[in-house]
Order: sequence, then C-alpha cells, then structure tokens
Amino acid sequence: MQFRQQALAKLQSPEELDLPVRFARPQGWLVLCVTVVVVAAASVWAVTGSVASTVGASAILTHGEGSYILQSPVAGQVTAVVAQEGARLPANSPVLKVRTADGDAVVRTVAAGRITALAATIGQIIQTGANVAAVEKVARAADPLYATVYVPAESAAAIPANAAVDLTVSSVPTQTYGVLRGRVKAVDRSAESAQQIAAFLGDSQLGEQFTKKGRPVAVLVKLDKSARTKSGYKWSSVDGPPFALTSMTMASASIRLADQRPLDWLLP
Repeated sequence: MQFRQQALAKLQSPEELDLPVRFARPQGWLVLCVTVVVVAAASVWAVTGSVASTVGASAILTHGEGSYILQSPVAGQVTAVVAQEGARLPANSPVLKVRTADGDAVVRTVAAGRITALAATIGQIIQTGANVAAVEKVARAADPLYATVYVPAESAAAIPANAAVDLTVSSVPTQTYGVLRGRVKAVDRSAESAQQIAAFLGDSQLGEQFTKKGRPVAVLVKLDKSARTKSGYKWSSVDGPPFALTSMTMASASIRLADQRPLDWLLP
C-alpha cells in the first residue's frame, strides 16, 4: 500500500512536467525511413516496371510445309526400291515397284520432296495403304529451315507475335556455339493430335513423343538468317557451328512471352 501511494504521488508531482518526452530512438527513425523508401520504390516498380517470362517446349527443325507419309495404293510384293534415302525427287517420281495380282505397279511420290525414310525393302509383302516412305516437302536445297515448337495448349495464348525464341539444337554443343535465334511467325489456335503431328512430320513416333503430356499447339518459328555463319543462321555466338543444319533435327525452345507489370499479378 505504501509503494502504491508513493507511485501516485510521483505521477501527480509537478516537478517533472517540464522534462522532455522521448518518442523514439535515433535507430528507430532510421529503420522507419528505410522502410518508407523501400515501400515507395516497390510501389513505383510495381506500376512502371516489367518482368520478362518464358515458356519452354520441345521443337524440331523442318521446312515450312512439313512432310507426308507415302502409302502404297496397291497390295503385293516389293520387287525394287528405286529411290534412296536423302534423294530429292520431283512429284510423281517412282519410289517402289510392286508385283500385284494384276501385274507390276509403281508407287510414286505425291509431291516434290526429299526422301527422309524408306520403310519398304525388296521382297517385302505390303498391303494397300501401307506406309512405305516419308517425304519432306522441299523442292530446292536452298529452301530455308523453320522450327516447329509444340507448346502446351495452356501456354499458347500468351505467346505474342514476333516473340524472340532461343533454340538449343541437339546436334550443336551449346557451350561452344550457343543457341540458335529465331522469331515466332505463327501460332496455331487449336491443339493437335498425335495423328496430325505424324502427318505433318511424316513420323508416327514423333507424333506420340510430342503428345505425351497432352495435345500441344504448334508454333512456327522463322530462324534469323546470317551471312557470316556456316549454317546461314544467327546464333548467340559470333560464328555458330562450322557445319550446316539439317531438317528433322530435334531441339528445345525457349519462347519469350509478353512483359508483364508486377501490378497485374495483384489485380483480378
């Protein structure tokens, strides 16, 4: 009781009313100022700044029109394989000779192109509609290469026109020669099935490979050209690889998406 009375008396004493009151230590003011500056800078960055993002996907180097699977219009036994893999043939060129019940027949190319695979051998019995060859639709050796990137369907809508693309080519050592440069030329708006991809690439296994995680959207990438490189295309290194690129080469792509403001992430 005695201590309580002493405390009350001290509070009521007018002798200490003129003493200054300390609201905060100097260290506290410093922390407060730093916090205000950081919050203000973050607010400005959220409104005026931008953040770049990318989407990665599997890709393959092709010519613009793709390939087709050549099927036999007749059933019988293969007596001769006229074409060779890698040969560039005009339309209606002979590929196989087949002995049928009605006599000998010739299986011919549907459109001009390069034979990328032959599935028939001499002596083989084939049925009508059997796959006998894969033909890439390219008429001239100088026709440019493109990259076809198979992007997950949920990411395709965010890809802007002319977006920058970096391609890591499987046949090119990245640490030595860097990545291949390109720009988005077109984005399909519908997802493709394994059958559609196989028809375009002329390879059923690739159709299955590109659809393992669902039906993707095809993105056509135009490769940046360069007169100073052996490949004829632009690389992140100065000279790029000392050899030419070939179609049907696998790659992985990194496509740059449209820049976003950090504030957009907070808004509904």
